[in-house]
Amino acid sequence: MSFVDEFVAEILTLQIALYHSRARLEARTDSEALHDLRISVRRIRSLLRPMRSISEVMALNNVAAEVGRLTTPARDLEVLIEELEERGFPDLAQFRKAHLDYDYSKILKSPALKNLFTQLDEWPSIFRLAEINGGLQHVQSQIEKSLTKQIDRLHAAVDDAESDRHELRILVKRTRYLTEAFPKLSPLSGKAASSLKALQSALGAWHDHYQWCQKALVESDLHQLEEVWRRCAATALEKAEAQLADLEKLLPTSSGKKKPPNVAAEKTAGVE
Repeated sequence: MSFVDEFVAEILTLQIALYHSRARLEARTDSEALHDLRISVRRIRSLLRPMRSISEVMALNNVAAEVGRLTTPARDLEVLIEELEERGFPDLAQFRKAHLDYDYSKILKSPALKNLFTQLDEWPSIFRLAEINGGLQHVQSQIEKSLTKQIDRLHAAVDDAESDRHELRILVKRTRYLTEAFPKLSPLSGKAASSLKALQSALGAWHDHYQWCQKALVESDLHQLEEVWRRCAATALEKAEAQLADLEKLLPTSSGKKKPPNVAAEKTAGVE
């Protein structure tokens, strides 16, 4: 099977997973449906990322980004509800579940989600036409360059002790997901990939608790949890700094073309 054949097959597999997740979300069968839907969307975007400037890829990439932005608030609320239940505040959790159900309905009825499935149906033939016309001749080298560039940017952030940890979290996520999308082409070793995943987990825990602290400032019923969340955020950040030191030793040699990450611009474009 050629590289393009494998690429198309992987997108189609993710499309099937999206249909399954959407059906589960419609039926409210379980609490992981939205999370799984977002994972499939994220994996599609990671596969498309190195080719997102190609016209045959652009439309699908853009609508996938839109679905990512649309579903983020609901996923954040899911995580908060789970946290409240685990800490023994079922009333606070239940109060937010009503809004979450509204968010689910909004997502399912959204033009963005409908458009995503439409684009997924149309994309394979469009992509195949690009292959026939010679537009994908250098796609593997393009992916390899994207991986190198991404890891160089991670190098720059890791080497900078003053780098913003919020931006680092997004950069770590993007590097991990791109590597997982193309493991055979990535220069990261297995140990480096595992270290990257551990760092993402620690930064994610820190970010969650940081965000909850911000919520506690404006949602009075959460104020009683602010102090414990601040302590948890500090602990998670300490763990992240230790993981960062481990990752620094495992990253491959930089290409020498390191550039600081322009995360703010990419967040606006829905990259996170």
